[in-house]
Amino acid sequence: MKNIRIGTRDSQLAMWQAEWVQSQLTELYPHLNFELVSMKTKGDKILDVPLSKIGDKGLFTKELEQGLLNGELDMAVHSLKDMPTLLPPGLIISAFCEREEPRDVFLSRNGVPIEDLPEGAIIGTSSLRRKSQLKHYRPDLNFMDLRGNLQTRWRKLQESDMAGIVLAAAGVKRLGWEERITQILPEDMMLSAVGQGSIAVEIDEKRSDIAELLSGLNHIATEKAVKSERALMRKLEGGCQVPIGALGQVVEGEIILRGMVASLDGTRLIKAEAKGTDPESVGIEVANRLIELGANSILAEIR
Repeated sequence: MKNIRIGTRDSQLAMWQAEWVQSQLTELYPHLNFELVSMKTKGDKILDVPLSKIGDKGLFTKELEQGLLNGELDMAVHSLKDMPTLLPPGLIISAFCEREEPRDVFLSRNGVPIEDLPEGAIIGTSSLRRKSQLKHYRPDLNFMDLRGNLQTRWRKLQESDMAGIVLAAAGVKRLGWEERITQILPEDMMLSAVGQGSIAVEIDEKRSDIAELLSGLNHIATEKAVKSERALMRKLEGGCQVPIGALGQVVEGEIILRGMVASLDGTRLIKAEAKGTDPESVGIEVANRLIELGANSILAEIR
């Protein structure tokens, strides 16, 4: 029986995602053996510093990508939102798995939604994208940096004076925590991270055998939506370090993409939208509209 090695980070959520890919592939190819190989990435090891201050793209992907390039792994499973928009030479995303709920959720300590929190309430998040949008919506809120896996963040909420924490809905749902969700944050309050909610499977571009195995996992509507988001991000040269939000949706074959750039203090927040059928051109069009509205000066200040 041929052994195919699937690389993954070793956090509970990353393992869930890799096990899901493993089970889908085992169902499609019962004669093959799919083995999980877990690794710690730089982003898993540095937990006392906000991602924006580490300033390194590929924090959660580099070690896995090295494993692909040196032949230790046959494929690597990632949260797409962790992947830089420019991949290392020789690597490609072979499957964009069907997207889970792409929005963010608020897990409140006392079941109080964000709009009803008392003045000065503390929200836990290290994401500049989340902070800047919430500061725009509620300038009176305070923030506490929060890193670590979802279990760690939930524990810190219980042990602190935070009013609640903001997380990606997809991860919360995948861990079966739906009952902990106080509210799904609407798009007018919070635009998602690029690629949020989709699992991506990365391979060496020469491995046509692995690409063929993964073809059954690729979801075309998700691929179009997230490629438009990634094109926007690439044009704006964004990463974990900048407050950029984007959400693409495919409606009757057409991509509708909304994008957002905000200043760190939330005082300036610009949005743009475009429609079309080609993901790359839709993404670039929204990015150009944001640039016309002043995105470059906002991003230059942050960098």
